Amino acid sequence: MKMRAAVIREAGGPFLFEEHELEEPRADELLIRIHSVGVCHTDIAVRDGVMPIPRPVIAGHEGAGVVVKAGAEAGDFAPGDHVILTTDWCGHCPMCESGHEPYCRDLRRLNLTGMRGDGSSRTADEPGLGSAFFGQSSFATYALSTCRNAVKVPKDIDLAILGQLGCGIQTGAGAVANRLQPAPGSSILISGAGPVGIAAIMAAKVAGCGVIAVTERHATRLAAAAEFGATHVFDARAGESVYADLAALCPDGFDAVIDTTGVQAVITQLVPLLAPLRTMVLLAPGLSVTLPLSPMMSGGRNVCSHASGHISSDVFVPRMIEWYREGRFPIDRLVTRYAFDQLNEACEAAEHGTVIKPVIVMPGCDD
Repeated sequence: MKMRAAVIREAGGPFLFEEHELEEPRADELLIRIHSVGVCHTDIAVRDGVMPIPRPVIAGHEGAGVVVKAGAEAGDFAPGDHVILTTDWCGHCPMCESGHEPYCRDLRRLNLTGMRGDGSSRTADEPGLGSAFFGQSSFATYALSTCRNAVKVPKDIDLAILGQLGCGIQTGAGAVANRLQPAPGSSILISGAGPVGIAAIMAAKVAGCGVIAVTERHATRLAAAAEFGATHVFDARAGESVYADLAALCPDGFDAVIDTTGVQAVITQLVPLLAPLRTMVLLAPGLSVTLPLSPMMSGGRNVCSHASGHISSDVFVPRMIEWYREGRFPIDRLVTRYAFDQLNEACEAAEHGTVIKPVIVMPGCDD
C-alpha cells in the first residue's frame, strides 16, 4: 500500500513529506486509512531530538481512521470499522493481564524504537525507516497497527474529535479519574493548561471537585482553563507570588496536584502545596527532576508518575466518549484543524500555545 508520510530524518529539522510503501498487514495487524491525527508535544520532542528515538522515523501517535484490512488473527476488527490508535502493549505480561496495559513490560520496545517488537520496519521500500512509533506512526495517510493498540469507536462521531483520546487526553483525564480519584467537593491543583492539563480540568469537573485551581503562563490557555472548568486561575508569569496565592486558597493543602510542565522549579514549589498524605502526579514525559524530600517526609506526601489513562484504553476510551455524549467532556472545543501539509505550522502553534489541540486532517477526509 502506497502512503504519504511525514518523516523525521535529522534532529531539529522539519517534517519531510515522502512517498513510501507499507507492507501488507501481518496476522495480528490492521491496515488503517488515517483520517486524522492529533499533534502532541511528544511528537515535537522526537522531531527535535529531545526524545532519543532512532531516525529516520515517522512519528504520530494519536491516529484515528478506518480499517481497510484486518489480519487473520486480528480479533473482531473488520474493514469499515472506525478506530483510534493508542499505546501498543504485549498482551501477556502481568501488567497487561491485570488491565494496566500502559505499564506493559515491553512498553519501550513496542512504542519507542520506531520498529515492531521483533525489530522490523513496516515499510517495504526502506527497511530502516521507523514506521511503528507508538505502534502506529500515524503521521501518514495509511498506517499499520496491531489489533491490541486499536480501539473501536462509534461511527457517528467525527474521528477528528476522537483521535486525541488515544494519548494526551486520556493521560490528563486518567490521572484524575483513574489515578487520583478525587472525592466530590475536594480540591485539585493543575499546573499547565495544555491539552493534558485541560483534560485533567474537565475530568476534575466530571468528578465534582469543589476547587479546581490552574496555573499557566500562556494567556490564551489561561482563559481556556477557566472556560473548561477551572474555578481559580493563576498567571504563572507572576512568579513566586502565585504560590503564596495558592497556599492562601487552600491553607491545609490541596487534596490532589498534577504537574504537566516538567519544570524543576515549578515541581519544587508544588510539593509543599499538597495536603499531607495526598498524592501529586507528574505527567511530563521523559523528565528528570529532583524532589524536595523534606516536605514529602514531613507530610507523608506522595509523588508518582502516570502513563496514558492508567488503565486499559478499551475501558477508559468508551467512558470518555460517554462523558462527551453527555455534554460533560467537550473535547470538540479543543480542536483546531490543519491540513496534512500544514503539519510543521501545527507544531509551531502547539509550541507557542496559540491553540490547545492541533489535529491534522488527511486529504479527502475534511468533509
